[in-house]
Formats: sequence, C-alpha cells, structure tokens
Amino acid sequence: MPKESSAILNRLRRIEGQVRGVAQMVEDDRYCIDILHQMQAVKAALVKAESEILKNHAACCVTEAIASGDIGEQQAKFSELIDLFDKVKR
Repeated sequence: MPKESSAILNRLRRIEGQVRGVAQMVEDDRYCIDILHQMQAVKAALVKAESEILKNHAACCVTEAIASGDIGEQQAKFSELIDLFDKVKR
C-alpha cells in the first residue's frame, strides 16, 4: 500500500499548506468570508483524505481479518468501524 500512503501523505501536506494559508489570512486581517471559504476547502479536503484512509482500511485490514478466518480478529475490526461511525454521529 505504499502508493496509497504516498498519495494520502501528499494530500495531507497540501492540507497542511492550506491551514497555514488560512492562518496567514487571519494574521493579515483578510475578509472573514474569504477565510471561511478557505476553511470550508480545508474541511472538504480532510473529508476526502479520511475517506481514502477508510477505503484503505477496508481493503487491507478488514479484508485480511476476514481472510484469516479468525473470528476474534474479524469482530475486532468491525467493532473498530462501528466505534468510529458512532463517534462521527455525535
């Protein structure tokens, strides 16, 4: 999964740059709506990165747990996902 990790890291580095840009906008006392538009772009980029990581988890970790035949491992992976989704709903 090195290719996927590399793409995710690149995406996170772009987000990091966007966040620094937002901080600079605040320091420069830019127009609030412009700052808020940039913050929305950062949030959207984070959602996309989160989605990619979740897809990778399902394709790799969950799939491996299923293939292993280990019921305990399978339950653990699904419990992790359920816990994650429960936190999102709060």
